[in-house]
Amino acid sequence: MTTPATAKAAPASPATGLTEAEAARRLAAEGPNEVAARRPVRLYSRVLAQLRDPLIMVLLGAVALTLAIGDHPDAIVIALVVVVNTTVGVVQEVRADNAVAALSALSAPHARVRRDGAVRDLASARVVVGDVLVLGEGDIVAADALLGEASALLLDESMLTGESVPVDKDVEDALSAGTVVVRGRGVATVTATGARSALGRIAALLDDRREATPLQRRLAALGRILAAVTLALCVLVFALGLVRGLPLGTMAVTAISLAVAAVPESLPAVVTLALALGARRMVARHALVRRLPAVETLGSVSVLATDKTGTLTEGRMVVQRVWTPGVSVEFTGVGYEPEGEALVVGRNALPEELAPVRELLRTTVLCNDATLRPPDATDHKSRWTAVGDPMEAALLAAAAKAGCPPEPELRARHPRIGEAPFDSLRKRMTTLHEAAPGRVLVCLKGAPEAVLTATVLRTDADTVAHAGRAAADLAGEGYRVLAVASGVRDDVPERVATAESGLKLLGLVALSDPPKPHAARTLASCRAAGITPVLITGDHPATARAVADAVGLADETDGHAVHVVTGADVAAGRVPDLTSVRVFARTDPQQKLDIVAAWRAKGAVTAMTGDGVNDGPALHRADIGVAMGARGTEVARQASDLVLTDDELATVVSAVEEGRRVYDNIRRFLVYGMAGGAAEILVMLAGPFLGLPLPLRAGQILWINLLTHGLTGVAMGAEPASPGTMRRPPRPPDQHILGGGAWQRLLVLAAVVTAVSLGAGLAAQARGLAWQSVLFLALLAAQLGVVLGLRARLFTRKNPFLPASVLVSALLALAALYVPFLRAGLDTDPLGGAGLALAAACAPAGFLAARALRTAFRPSGPAGTDERMGLR
Repeated sequence: MTTPATAKAAPASPATGLTEAEAARRLAAEGPNEVAARRPVRLYSRVLAQLRDPLIMVLLGAVALTLAIGDHPDAIVIALVVVVNTTVGVVQEVRADNAVAALSALSAPHARVRRDGAVRDLASARVVVGDVLVLGEGDIVAADALLGEASALLLDESMLTGESVPVDKDVEDALSAGTVVVRGRGVATVTATGARSALGRIAALLDDRREATPLQRRLAALGRILAAVTLALCVLVFALGLVRGLPLGTMAVTAISLAVAAVPESLPAVVTLALALGARRMVARHALVRRLPAVETLGSVSVLATDKTGTLTEGRMVVQRVWTPGVSVEFTGVGYEPEGEALVVGRNALPEELAPVRELLRTTVLCNDATLRPPDATDHKSRWTAVGDPMEAALLAAAAKAGCPPEPELRARHPRIGEAPFDSLRKRMTTLHEAAPGRVLVCLKGAPEAVLTATVLRTDADTVAHAGRAAADLAGEGYRVLAVASGVRDDVPERVATAESGLKLLGLVALSDPPKPHAARTLASCRAAGITPVLITGDHPATARAVADAVGLADETDGHAVHVVTGADVAAGRVPDLTSVRVFARTDPQQKLDIVAAWRAKGAVTAMTGDGVNDGPALHRADIGVAMGARGTEVARQASDLVLTDDELATVVSAVEEGRRVYDNIRRFLVYGMAGGAAEILVMLAGPFLGLPLPLRAGQILWINLLTHGLTGVAMGAEPASPGTMRRPPRPPDQHILGGGAWQRLLVLAAVVTAVSLGAGLAAQARGLAWQSVLFLALLAAQLGVVLGLRARLFTRKNPFLPASVLVSALLALAALYVPFLRAGLDTDPLGGAGLALAAACAPAGFLAARALRTAFRPSGPAGTDERMGLR
């Protein structure tokens, strides 16, 4: 929104800032400081998007056909299915968008700027190029800016770069929109706003076009096949009837009825119900679905690309080791909670072992500007939080674990009388404190290379060399390492920096952003489910490697050692196959896109997790974008399909299980519904050759279709997950929705239902019974037996709707024989005990066939596993 001309025009004085008049002029010329918001999707566009689904279009054609034959009740039923499906889909999308809009309130939309010589607090959208930003601890940088003044300024850029360690900023450094001031203060002049800011440039990489999900692609292909089959059946049955000399009108009605029977008109309702129930279950598990088809897509995921900070790790620095010349101690505990143990070789440290550690940590408490904020007593979910530099807060927590005196007591005992703050050139911080009367305590901490030198220390060379080797080892393991030293002076130096000599080395502190407690188990669950985890982070390669080791990301059983590839390697083309790498570090947004694209080019279904601005483009490009709701940025949330309200990666695994359940239920319905439709067609085609002139009338076919595809079919969408759902690999991405043995089972079940139904009809004819009514009831009973036999968990109580719908369908089938107005409309005859027994015998036949076919036609490999565990 800015131009070079406006950026250079009328530069503001840092002391006074812009005038309100000039700021208003620039705001009118440049527009608000906002990333261009997506235009809201209009209601009619959402409705049309639902109606463009190929299966919905087939149903609309079925409505036209039933109206053409004068069957208004069935036309109303099918139209109702279309309306319900469309309504549920649109409502879910609107609710998800509203929920994401509510999450946007987590961002801070205000900035402090200097105008007309006074500091004003205003909406960040009103910030313009040339404004002077006044930055303090906790502020979010409202726009790209150039730093004019800085005092110990430390910024958290993790949302932009993925780097977990805050970055020091000095005068003339560039600041990026969306970053957060962790410590210090600064004054900066805005250089770019809106779409031209760092945040805006990354958001511009997002492509608003949405690709079809795997389920949508598969159902679209099936819809096209069904449409072609429907037309062919109409022509075939119509022609055969005319050849046999049947009336033109009768055959037209029968052909159209069979065409309607061939289409599982409840499929869209089953799909929508299954997805909606899945979305509802996910909300209960802290996952907000923004697009309904994303529920199923999660079940197809074969690659999980995850970021590091806040996803695999706590997102909070923790002291894990303290090295002193005499002992090395490990600390337990999580976050900033001042609770944990100090261990030496796995046992509790002895008091004499803790003495040098306490001296070191007391020094870090004094040489420290952070504080720890205790949990809110009114909120049982609140935790200890850091105020200031996260690394310094971690030092305070470690001191409490080691049994040091409380921070306020130490600082009161040794008041600070001078300091030389940390900066990127000196790479160390020094503070002076009152000690014994007339004495000065010097406390220093900093990077090992800036502390372990002869100019700073008076410690013997061997100890310093030993410390240097220990620091290198710790850094190689991915830790952030600090060296700590102290000394006592007889007087206060004129300059604090002159006190940085002749000090005693106390030791080293190793800090890290540790993995979440359940991260390793979560990734192990992914592996068990056949999902390949990949770490993509902007952090340091050593840190990425350490986290990958800790969570088992690059397990040797996967065939890939822990080999870290950097973004520079990707940009230079030094990695011929990006899908062979499991850990990426120092990546930028474009490289994340390249990695996701490489996996997709190999046919993988990718899920990408992230919370930062830098994750937005990759979240959008992936098949499933998963954003963090609590700590995630607005760009990440808007680019995602799924928002985790608890920021836990384990929630993604739960969502994958839900997605697999949904897909299994849809496949199970297709086997059931299409087997029944095929049986009805076969009965109509084979019956005349067996002496049954017109096996079923048009109304009877449609009634069967309504009871089987309608009530019981929709109830199938609520079936619970199959046993072992998360112990099988994802289905092959190119597998047809009826692949992996499903279509073979479909045909066998159709043949069984056809055979037993025709057998019952022929037996009734031989006994002089109302054979058409027996055939009608037998065909329906056999299909109801099949639906029960296809259950993955036969006696489960988690879906009582299915057995209830079977019972209701059976009662309505009997009503068609005995309720006068139904009997007249469907042209049926009441049956006695013998006829009912013949028809009822077909139900167990269908049930036993479905149970027997659970493991039939099972291909070898992953598809076979899919069939064994998903459709049994």
